[in-house]
Amino acid sequence: MLIDEVIRSRRAVRAFDPSFSLSAAEQQELLELSLFAPSAFNLQHVRLVQVSDPQLREQIRAIAWDQAQVTDSALLVVVCARVDSWSSHAERVWQEAPQPVREFMHGAIQGYYQDQPQVQRDECMRSCGLAAQTLMLAARGKGLDSCPMDGFDFAAMAKLINLPEDHLIALMVAVGKKAGADHPRIGQLPFAERVRQNGF
Repeated sequence: MLIDEVIRSRRAVRAFDPSFSLSAAEQQELLELSLFAPSAFNLQHVRLVQVSDPQLREQIRAIAWDQAQVTDSALLVVVCARVDSWSSHAERVWQEAPQPVREFMHGAIQGYYQDQPQVQRDECMRSCGLAAQTLMLAARGKGLDSCPMDGFDFAAMAKLINLPEDHLIALMVAVGKKAGADHPRIGQLPFAERVRQNGF
């Protein structure tokens, strides 16, 4: 598909064909594409938890308001992020850069994140959003459908996936083939109400 068509045709699908499946290679390609999403300072905060175990999916469905897409989708991904990437990975991700660039980036990263827990969290959430949207667009480009999900018990999810203490969960994304036709788009606010020129 052309990118314009991908963007315009992407919808949040809540009913997936449970008989449709993706090969391991197809799933890996989608995950790899999602990791091309940008991240601040190239810190690559995002950690994707691919949930393939049917029993675990059933447990997640139980803490996600019994939403069918948890078990019926071909691919289920919990989009997480490592909050301390700014302190633990800065050297790794910039080690191939020239020394002046490395020194500049290390200083900039320290200055931006150190003693700023809200900034650290906000950056993780931005990175997760970018990765999730990239995953959904990659899926749509391959003729697949998707649904971003935050309707679940985050604390219970953390236990189910053994989330490390220095990580957070942003959302889930379900990918598969929709069952049935799309509902019409409704309630779209006017362009002029949603886009401002040079401020409010």
